[in-house]
Amino acid sequence: MSTRFYIAALLAFLAAAVGFGAGVAAVLTIPELNANAAFWLPVAFVIALAAAPFIGWALAPTLRAKH
Repeated sequence: MSTRFYIAALLAFLAAAVGFGAGVAAVLTIPELNANAAFWLPVAFVIALAAAPFIGWALAPTLRAKH
């Protein structure tokens, strides 16, 4: 496996955590979403988890060392 894959895998965990945190903040601060938080919190989790690998893959080249 490539170095980009390893860096992207590490970044995917971070992106998922940040995305889920942003989703939780949005659900808990918007009254319409907060009323149905039992539905919207898992939705925020799934969206964050689905988007995380793509975000990690896109950011991985920027973290490589330049010689």
